[in-house]
Amino acid sequence: MKKLLKGGVIVGASGCRKADLLIDGERIEAVGEALSCPEAEEIDVRGKLLFPGFLDAHTHFDLEVCNTVTADDFYTGGRSALRGGTTTVIDFACPNKGETLHTGLARWHEKADGKTGCDYGFHMTIDDWNDGIRAELPQMFDEGISSFKMYMTYPAMMIGDEAMFHALREMKRLGGIVGVHCENAGMIDALIAEKKAAGALSPSSHPLCRPAEAEAEAVGRLLKLARVADVPVMIVHLSTAAALREVEAARGLGQKVFVETCPHYLLLDDSRYSLPDFAGARYVCAPPLRKKLDNERLWKALADGEIQTVSTDHCSFTLAQKDAGRGDFTKIPGGMPGVETRGTLLFTYGVAAGRITAERMADVLAETPAKLYGLFPRKGVLQPGADADIVVYDPRGTSCITAADQAANVDYAPYEGTQIAGHIAEVYLRGTCVVREGKILHDRNGQYLHRGKCML
Repeated sequence: MKKLLKGGVIVGASGCRKADLLIDGERIEAVGEALSCPEAEEIDVRGKLLFPGFLDAHTHFDLEVCNTVTADDFYTGGRSALRGGTTTVIDFACPNKGETLHTGLARWHEKADGKTGCDYGFHMTIDDWNDGIRAELPQMFDEGISSFKMYMTYPAMMIGDEAMFHALREMKRLGGIVGVHCENAGMIDALIAEKKAAGALSPSSHPLCRPAEAEAEAVGRLLKLARVADVPVMIVHLSTAAALREVEAARGLGQKVFVETCPHYLLLDDSRYSLPDFAGARYVCAPPLRKKLDNERLWKALADGEIQTVSTDHCSFTLAQKDAGRGDFTKIPGGMPGVETRGTLLFTYGVAAGRITAERMADVLAETPAKLYGLFPRKGVLQPGADADIVVYDPRGTSCITAADQAANVDYAPYEGTQIAGHIAEVYLRGTCVVREGKILHDRNGQYLHRGKCML
């Protein structure tokens, strides 16, 4: 049956307009003023904003890490995503060192297929480099994977500069894009050794061992490698003004550099690591939370277009899992939940606060990531022919973030008690209403997305 959403404001990267939206099956049939369709179910969305379904290109569901497994798998993570207006996630398929890329991909399909409520794709992690990995890369594109991830820290996943350069050269040849976790591993290891020798083992040591300079140095080094390789790269979860300066310098030389940040780098600061009763462990992530001055610089960069996307790096653990690091902060599993609150936080502290426009929010949460990761115009825009992925946002009134009111499989909320401007009233995934007033109506409708190449 067709559905006609009447009287809302259609929000896109290029502008907002009051219009009706007609859905036929899984796709948008028409967008325009005073649409009429007698056979359609008519839905009143007056006073509400209609955003394209949000795309989160940085999640970690069902990931084995720190001798445990993330609290959210593809089922609970997908439910949490939908409730937050995210209709598409791109997770990281991670082969172990010594495994083939296909082994990692098969394992992630097993984790996700038939189990998630939102549409999904995979980035492929390159944590090893040899002739076999090189030979597999073209086959990844055949499998619908056009984006990859590399790490400059973490022994189990990082590869050295020489291997990274070879991989970047291959991306140039194949037309792929790489996102890179940028931190200087040697600096971090040395600082951790110092803290351990001094017996400074609480969460407050975490940010001191991963300073802004560790991120900035690695970003600068990556960008020099990418400049010689002549290939665009994505800096994932950028957290500091110092790292942003490295990006600005590279762009000044004509490089194409994409930047992603996360809500916690916009809204939270490193004072959280000094909370009493081990509460600081809840905020242990990498890179760590930074200074308030970094928060404000990133907001400006987001408004000015220096930052292209806002993802979550959703990597959730329960309080019991975080407790593994009592007595040694290096054993605290790193990561926080975020996929459920990204949209409402960005609307409240971005749009409603006057830091960014609604159009900019649609751009960084939907249109640009869809273009970056080969899903546009099927995803990321409300126009005829696109998937009917729609977030109906009611900007009126207020709501509140609490751990008790969340779909994520965790027993705390990083933004506990935070007041939100308005709320997500409905979420549509390919024409089906999957969330209404916070209630999840369908939670296993997700489809694997075969993605094309970057369009930017």
